[in-house]
Amino acid sequence: MALGLESVVLDLYSKSKGEQLGLTKEQFVVILKSISQKYLPAAATQQNISDLYFSLRVEELALARACAAGSERAWEIFMLRYREKLYDIGSYIAKESSAARELADSLYADLYGTSTREGQRVSKLASYTGRGSLEGWLRTVMAQEYVNRYRRGRKYVSLDEESEEGAQFAAADPEPVVTVDTRLEIATDEALAALPAEDRFILASYHLDGRTLAEIARTLGVHESTISRRVEKLAKSVRKQILAALGRTGMSRRQAREAMEVDVRD
Repeated sequence: MALGLESVVLDLYSKSKGEQLGLTKEQFVVILKSISQKYLPAAATQQNISDLYFSLRVEELALARACAAGSERAWEIFMLRYREKLYDIGSYIAKESSAARELADSLYADLYGTSTREGQRVSKLASYTGRGSLEGWLRTVMAQEYVNRYRRGRKYVSLDEESEEGAQFAAADPEPVVTVDTRLEIATDEALAALPAEDRFILASYHLDGRTLAEIARTLGVHESTISRRVEKLAKSVRKQILAALGRTGMSRRQAREAMEVDVRD
């Protein structure tokens, strides 16, 4: 490491309070190098690297990575700072308190690392890079988990389960069956998968869960007007991507628009 960067790293390590959490300077250096390799080109200058390092929230980064490494002291601090915040976030995302608790507890398990890989505990906190606030990162991770749960629930709910919940199935004349073109399903899934987790959460909350703009705004800690603009912008962008994808399959623009009149999510 260049002499200039060495002094930068020493300064940031001191500010991170990593030593108090059991995170060594050598471990801190490895973390910073992995972040610079992820976000900077190989030809990045020393100034580029220094600017990136100074932009990081190093205290939160050290806390998250120390937790991922299994530091009990780090976990004590993490729980003190974020336990109630996670439950608050969960209560905004999931409408029922029991569901909110379950969502938050599930995230705790992922953060602590209940699964192992090659004998090492795997913690989601190891992927936090310090480029944004840890609270914001946790909010996004929980939102993604909520979306994943929603998708799994939609996929596996059976007819029997719907009956148990009181759904009524009339024996009236069958309605015409609307066939959904699989190309539309594929194009829609690809367009949604390409979105960042927070954008998927916004669309799912608004269009699938029927949440208000104000509710989504409170969950993400932004103004309602911001969510309103994002919903409109995201809807236009996703529609444009789906139309383009359908066009690549050989559909005319008119056929693609007609296909999109069918709700593939029902």
